[in-house]
Amino acid sequence: MLQRIQSVWLLLAAIFLFLSFRFPFYSGNTAEKAGVKFTAGYNFLTLVLTAILAAGCLAIIFLYKNRKLQLRLTIAALLVSIAILAVYFAGLRDFVSGELSFSAIFIFLVPVLLLLAGRGIYKDKKLVRSLDRLR
Repeated sequence: MLQRIQSVWLLLAAIFLFLSFRFPFYSGNTAEKAGVKFTAGYNFLTLVLTAILAAGCLAIIFLYKNRKLQLRLTIAALLVSIAILAVYFAGLRDFVSGELSFSAIFIFLVPVLLLLAGRGIYKDKKLVRSLDRLR
């Protein structure tokens, strides 16, 4: 069912990932330019990883009939989101000076939301197994 809580967590994760294209993670000065904003579209790697993860989160929502696959893909998405965080912090080496933006919280919340979604999927899976034993 689409009205499960993990669908909300996955939708919020996708929304935050799409917002990271618009709002900066880091603002500062590079060696070549001043006032550069590091968004999801700053370089090709962050662009591709963020777009794939956002589309993946939306796709995972509609796999509610296959909980085992949904849980596996959510765990994979969690690992990709942690990798995205590592790529974001590696990209900060381009900057000479600057500061973390308030909208960086979008990227930090994605792994938390995916973790909550995975927990909800696991609870549903456990509930269905326990109901199958009662039949």
